[in-house]
Amino acid sequence: MAKDFAKEFYQSTAWRKTRAYIFNKQHGVCERCHGENGPGEIVHHKIYLTPFNIHDPAITLGEDNLELLCRVCHAIEHESELPIDKNLMFDEDGNLVERSVNNDNNNYY
Repeated sequence: MAKDFAKEFYQSTAWRKTRAYIFNKQHGVCERCHGENGPGEIVHHKIYLTPFNIHDPAITLGEDNLELLCRVCHAIEHESELPIDKNLMFDEDGNLVERSVNNDNNNYY
């Protein structure tokens, strides 16, 4: 879930365009497991966003700092439990919502 300091960034046009670019560049395939655990859904920051680097475009939008991950690889990266309900997703504001057929993959992060 997006932290408070990053919510405005994740709603920005610059992030949405960059996220779509990375998703399309990787053809929707997770860069770590290459689709074995599911499709790429989350554009992950290799250097995590902090209140100190949130305004640094090399960190927030730099292609070298971004990778497309599936939900499983992203959970492993953050050492959290694996998602238990694939009917849930994060919306563009970082809120956990029910997945519907109307939700576009390009809105996940």
